[in-house]
Amino acid sequence: MRRITRIATVGVASAALALGATACGGKSSSDAGSDKDNPKAAIAYDIGGRGDQSFNDAAYAGLEKAKADLGVQTSEAEPSEGEGDPDKVQRLTQLARAGNNPVIGVGFAYAPAIAEVAPKFPKTTFGLIDDTSKTGKNIANLVFNEEQGSYLAGVAAAKVTKTKTVGFIGGVETPLIKKFEAGFAQGVKDTNKDVNVKVQYLTQPPDFGGFSKPDLGKAAAEGQLDAGADVIYSAAGLAGSGAIEATSKAKKWSIGVDSDQYNQQGLAAYKEYILTSVTKDVSDSVFNLIKSVKDGKPQSGEIRYGLDKDGVGLADSNPAYTKMTDVTAAVAKAKADIIAGKITVKTAP
Repeated sequence: MRRITRIATVGVASAALALGATACGGKSSSDAGSDKDNPKAAIAYDIGGRGDQSFNDAAYAGLEKAKADLGVQTSEAEPSEGEGDPDKVQRLTQLARAGNNPVIGVGFAYAPAIAEVAPKFPKTTFGLIDDTSKTGKNIANLVFNEEQGSYLAGVAAAKVTKTKTVGFIGGVETPLIKKFEAGFAQGVKDTNKDVNVKVQYLTQPPDFGGFSKPDLGKAAAEGQLDAGADVIYSAAGLAGSGAIEATSKAKKWSIGVDSDQYNQQGLAAYKEYILTSVTKDVSDSVFNLIKSVKDGKPQSGEIRYGLDKDGVGLADSNPAYTKMTDVTAAVAKAKADIIAGKITVKTAP
């Protein structure tokens, strides 16, 4: 109910602003822009919405930081179940008409909509997270080397497994999520070629429910646990919380994704068994884009975050993990070798 309410609030408010501008002879969509004395920024969430303890929540953290540190007014818009590109186009249009600058689409699913909307608002910067397929003068493509962070997770998993069987759960089988799989599997095999990696995807496009349904993640993890896995890495958004729950109840290790899931309040009951998390600095990418617009020097084009800039990494919040000095040493060496170019991590299995 919370998500539906937020969609309605943003939609109604934006529609009213748009109608008011038209009636008063105000700005058309082609010259809409944020008021420099009253900066506003907005994010449109990916599948699963805010509260996923992962990808969307990382974006929200960046928006909140901009609100606190930069004095920017903020707006949020949630996705609806089973929506299509026209819904995303409408959402982004409403946010831009309301004077938000930048307007940030959280996730590759926003690529077609941003490609359609951005040319209509040339003075508004659009942020597109996790996608470089759609570009433009006022589009900032915020992307990450997920495979590098996942490689480190594979090193850790191979070092801690006792059964020599580990699992990877992908939310939806897309090229982006296969980057997570590829890096993880390579890290495992480079560390111990005898460790078996079980791979399962929850859904196939165009069904993106694998990012939003914890029950699917839970069932997949239970199946991998039954097959002998004692470490499971999930790249599945909100669905990954179900995998973490199942793995924790079995007293086996889970590896989180995007946010440091050991520190997520919604997962506190399972944190003892969250070994580590592959982090993506989505928060800073959102904050940096908002700041660039506020400073009058808006980012555009590809802005890439990798291990070399701590744009991806492996969290060390769990004290149990930091005590595993042989594991942390192996991870540190792998990180240094990737940054130095001694290890090239695959982006596809």
